Amino acid sequence: MEKVLIVKKMGMSQIFDEKGKLTPVTVLQALPNTVIESKTVEKHGYSAIQLGAGERKAKNVSKAVCGHVRHAGLESNPPAKIKEFRLNADSELAPGAKIDVSTFTEGEFIDATGTMKGRGFQGVVKRYNFAGGRYSHGGGWKRKPGSIGQCEYPGRVNKGKKMPGQMGNVTRTIQNLQIVKVSLDDNLLCVKGAVPGPQGGTIYISAAKKK
Repeated sequence: MEKVLIVKKMGMSQIFDEKGKLTPVTVLQALPNTVIESKTVEKHGYSAIQLGAGERKAKNVSKAVCGHVRHAGLESNPPAKIKEFRLNADSELAPGAKIDVSTFTEGEFIDATGTMKGRGFQGVVKRYNFAGGRYSHGGGWKRKPGSIGQCEYPGRVNKGKKMPGQMGNVTRTIQNLQIVKVSLDDNLLCVKGAVPGPQGGTIYISAAKKK
């Protein structure tokens, strides 16, 4: 069974083991995952599997998407999220097959990908933890970045300079997160540590690549 899944971030909690040791965990709830398409090396040139999760009204989805998910029997309630995962070998799952948390076991490691919470346009103090200027004796630049350029040479601002700008709303992947607990009854995964994305956000998990 392919170790890939589309899940929902429920929030953070903590688990105590038999010796009383506390482990901070992120609780992930597996959405109803359905195989939409399995891509093979012979037909498509690479191995991958497309999963769909959640539901949307058919009237709010384009005809192209409805036609794409018809082979999986989802044209009446198209998935809200569609994600393609690369695989090392061709998948044996046919369109319409279901995947849940039973594919994962406690103790194994996964990679989690999510979109960070957007924080809008922010200054350097919040964005990069700059100290800013002094608050006494007429400092005059409490939360400003200070000097950003040079003199005659090179006479410009270097690329990559830390300056105010858009903060958050970017995709990040955290690797080698260990699964502490698997709850089959509630379709929950408890993963050690933090996972990118806000509470209620969609997370894509797969087997760890570099562990």
